[in-house]
Amino acid sequence: MKVGFIGLGNVGGKLANSLLKNGINLSVKDLDLKLMSSFKDAGAFVSKSPKELAENSDIIITCLPSPESCSEVMESDDGVINGISKNKIWIEMSTTDSNEVIRISELLKIKGAISLDAPVSGGCHRAETGNISIFVGGERNTFEKVLPILSFMGKNIIHTGSLGTASILKVITNFLATTHLVALGEALVLAKKTNINLNTAYKAIKISSGNSFVHETESQVILNGSYNINFTMDLVLKDINLFNHLLLKNDIPSEITTLLIKIFNDGKKKFGSKAWSSMIVKRLEDICNVNLRASGFPSELIDNDPQVKGFEV
Repeated sequence: MKVGFIGLGNVGGKLANSLLKNGINLSVKDLDLKLMSSFKDAGAFVSKSPKELAENSDIIITCLPSPESCSEVMESDDGVINGISKNKIWIEMSTTDSNEVIRISELLKIKGAISLDAPVSGGCHRAETGNISIFVGGERNTFEKVLPILSFMGKNIIHTGSLGTASILKVITNFLATTHLVALGEALVLAKKTNINLNTAYKAIKISSGNSFVHETESQVILNGSYNINFTMDLVLKDINLFNHLLLKNDIPSEITTLLIKIFNDGKKKFGSKAWSSMIVKRLEDICNVNLRASGFPSELIDNDPQVKGFEV
């Protein structure tokens, strides 16, 4: 089975590399020529356009930074839709607008193609090892058909229901992660201001009811001072605004979300749109004139779990 992968960024490049390492016949396309060259050297085919990639692939995967960039890749004159044909499968692995996934899927139906949304969750360090989680929305029989391919890229794979449900769940989980991150900033700054040893604070939170995945991962690079989480301010704002749009659409008060948007807009203004998202904690450090440095923490997260073939949960 031939797979085409469009979008070789922080997450997409690692997912595509997992396919290559597992012997998948892979074609790639990205705006970054250096990235494409490195994949070519590793054995991938380099496509001139999304259209050419779609013509030569049975499965077309997109992993892009925004709904707008996905629309461009799919709908332009040299885009995927003009190269796709009957029974081919498009898998949208970006964190995106569920309505956009459904809208583009209707255009693909005209060509006889099938769509799934399959965003990932768990951090770039787990994408690199193939241990990331994957949410998949769409027809059950199509999910089962592509499960062997997904199992090379992720560990815990869940079928979430109809097309679009995976994208909704993804922005829900990103909202929760962002909430945890901002709350951790306040908690760690309080620990510092009350003279609690930050190594002790890290351990205490980790074994408590206040623990979270975000604490176990992002707190480490915050305490190190690198803040390197391989995820940027602008991406957080994109995801939180997607979540906020869903709240408003479903008549749910936007309370915490509105505050998060305000905080991250301030962080973006202070540090820049491409600053690591965990630097939102540095914003509070600066306000309170403290630093959250502690010894023994890594500058970058590494997944030490052994890679295993993914499975449905």
